[in-house]
Amino acid sequence: MAISFDNSSAAAMQQALQGAALRQQVLSNNIANVNTPQFKRSDVVFGDQLQQALDKEDKKGAKRLALQTTNPRHLSPTAGASGPRVVRDDTVSMRTDGNNVDIDREMAEVAKNSIFYQANAQQLSRYYATLKSVITGGR
Repeated sequence: MAISFDNSSAAAMQQALQGAALRQQVLSNNIANVNTPQFKRSDVVFGDQLQQALDKEDKKGAKRLALQTTNPRHLSPTAGASGPRVVRDDTVSMRTDGNNVDIDREMAEVAKNSIFYQANAQQLSRYYATLKSVITGGR
C-alpha cells in the first residue's frame, strides 16, 4: 500500500483495526460458548463497508471517505461510513444441541483475524513514522 498524506489512509487503517478488535471479541465469545446449547455464533462484518467507503469519489474523481458531521466538533473522516457490525449466524447446526459453533473454524478465524490486525497495525505504524520523518526533516 502506497503511503499518501491524506487523512483517509490513516482513518481507513484505524477503522480496520477497530473492526478487527471487535471481531476478536466476537470470536472469543463464540469459542467461550462452544458447549452452550442453542447458542448461535456471531461474526463481524466490516470489510465490505470499509471498501465501499474507500470507493467513494470526490468531484475530481479522487477516492475519498465521506465526511458527514452533526456537530462542529465531529472531525472524523469516517463519520459517513458505517462501522463494523455484529451479525448472528442462524444457520442450521449439525449438532443435536442446536449450537452451530465449529471450534476448528473459530480458531482458524482467530488466527486469520490476528494476522490481519498485525498487518494493519504495522502499516499504520509505518504511516505515522513516515509523517514523523517528514515533519522532523529526517532527523
